[in-house]
Amino acid sequence: MSQAFPTQPRRAFLAGVIAAALYVPISARAQILSGTGLGSSLTGLLGKASDSSLDKLSQPGAFYNDPAVRILLPLIGGSSGMGGTLGKLLGGADKLGLTDGITRKLNDAAGFAAKEAKPVFRAAIDKLTLADVPGIVSQNNGATQYLRQSSGDVLRGKFRPLIDSALTKVGAFKAIDSLSKKSPLLGLTGVTRDKLGNSVTDQALNGIFSYIGAEEGRLRADPLGKAGGLLKGILGN
Repeated sequence: MSQAFPTQPRRAFLAGVIAAALYVPISARAQILSGTGLGSSLTGLLGKASDSSLDKLSQPGAFYNDPAVRILLPLIGGSSGMGGTLGKLLGGADKLGLTDGITRKLNDAAGFAAKEAKPVFRAAIDKLTLADVPGIVSQNNGATQYLRQSSGDVLRGKFRPLIDSALTKVGAFKAIDSLSKKSPLLGLTGVTRDKLGNSVTDQALNGIFSYIGAEEGRLRADPLGKAGGLLKGILGN
């Protein structure tokens, strides 16, 4: 999947690649100009960013302790109307400890799923063709965006079973079932196991991609260091 990117960054990048090619062996020039070497390096960079992000988010309490990626109870019915209102009430009850800490369980489940997700993300990354390399290079999180747009649906399909397993492991599904027996409000909100699983999956993936994008930016800022040699790999050193 290619995107439309500003012409100027693309031209600047291509000019830089051509200039660099003049100072490397002939055997490496074809690889650079074709984009194969650069694509491979960006795939490696994205793999490192993915692994690092999943390692961070799989730590105990990582999702819950970061408000930017914290998993929340779904507001079934939207942000307004009876469904949304009851969803907010459930969230308030959860904060008061009246729902067996469901929110914390959801975040723990996301962390457990993240711990098991490395092979899933790596498989998707390894299949990237990076057809529009200049556009991807022009943005600090370009490879992350490309991964999400090209493989988002596949990743979601493979990540959802990990979430369901984790929700069962931490007792989130059991807590929802118990709450539905205690109060008719839950039934009115439409919160079911399936909808809860969908919501947690989507929120967790949003958090993971946010972390991967930030990590990609950090690795790009130090291409010859933590990125494992972004330019170094291209130049064949």
